Amino acid sequence: MRVLFIGGTGTISGAISGKAARRGDELYLLNRGNRSAEMPKGVKWIRCDVGDEAAVAAALEGMEFDVVCDFIGFVPAQLERDYRLFAGRTKQFMYISSASAYHKPVRDYRISEGTTLANPYWEYSRNKIACEEYLMRMYRENGFPVTIIRPSHTYCEKSVPVGIHGDNGSFQVLKRMMEGKQVIIPGDGTSLWTITYHEDFADGFLGLMGNPHAIGEAFQITNDESLTWNQIYGIAADCLGVELRAYHVASEFLAAIGPYDFTGALLGDKANTVVFDNRKLKAAVPGFCPVVRAEEGIRRAVEYILSHQECQKTDPAFDAWCDRVIAVLDRAKEELGQRPE
Repeated sequence: MRVLFIGGTGTISGAISGKAARRGDELYLLNRGNRSAEMPKGVKWIRCDVGDEAAVAAALEGMEFDVVCDFIGFVPAQLERDYRLFAGRTKQFMYISSASAYHKPVRDYRISEGTTLANPYWEYSRNKIACEEYLMRMYRENGFPVTIIRPSHTYCEKSVPVGIHGDNGSFQVLKRMMEGKQVIIPGDGTSLWTITYHEDFADGFLGLMGNPHAIGEAFQITNDESLTWNQIYGIAADCLGVELRAYHVASEFLAAIGPYDFTGALLGDKANTVVFDNRKLKAAVPGFCPVVRAEEGIRRAVEYILSHQECQKTDPAFDAWCDRVIAVLDRAKEELGQRPE
């Protein structure tokens, strides 16, 4: 297949690009080319700022594709641009939306593609919903061959999936564990969450590329495994060979206090128990079967991070914030006659 990815080098898209190239697809990546060294040989580059529509149109002159996917479209105006660029130029247009678009507060923890889309807590999710609505309208009215993909919490070896972190990612959470500090876990840590290793996600995605059953449809691609946040953090601590000192804090409190904006990421996403029903995906891609369990994926991430200095981005501001939150809540417990943890 001749394939064009807009983006193509991120956590999700990088795994897909690598597998697509290795299986022999004629793969083009449309981006600025800043991460070309990470891609396999044979990938073709269209080095361009996708925001410069005239430049992209000129670069694509005379080209047609079996599949085009936009991995970096976040607002409807970007998808309107994609429609102008690719209508009549591709047999399938795939769009990466988000499982955070599903109805919040959760009405039923069991999530399928038929679950209503609505998220009053997170503008990011509302924009994704608007993008989906625009593309499906183009499918219904003009036959634009759309496939919607909804990932949930997808991770790779460069980051451990945690409930909250600061501006520099998850390493500071691991550092706190290694230093014997208490680690903040949202809520009481018992809500169920689903984490998906990027290589498993790529397998489901590749099965939908060029798949006639995918046109005009939406699919979620996730692991079938659900764990509590306590289990996820506990696995990370076990991989580090340390004891997890969990400190549970209400998600509503974390969202309210700042300076970090956790309203969307927690109340609109990670604080909710969700279990994904992947039967629709498996009907369209019968061979799809995630194989990287949480224990294995988190172990890979911990080992990679500890062996790659560039992944060890400390975050003193987040570290100090965690200490302040814990100290304030411990004082409140003392004032109310309870013993601090």
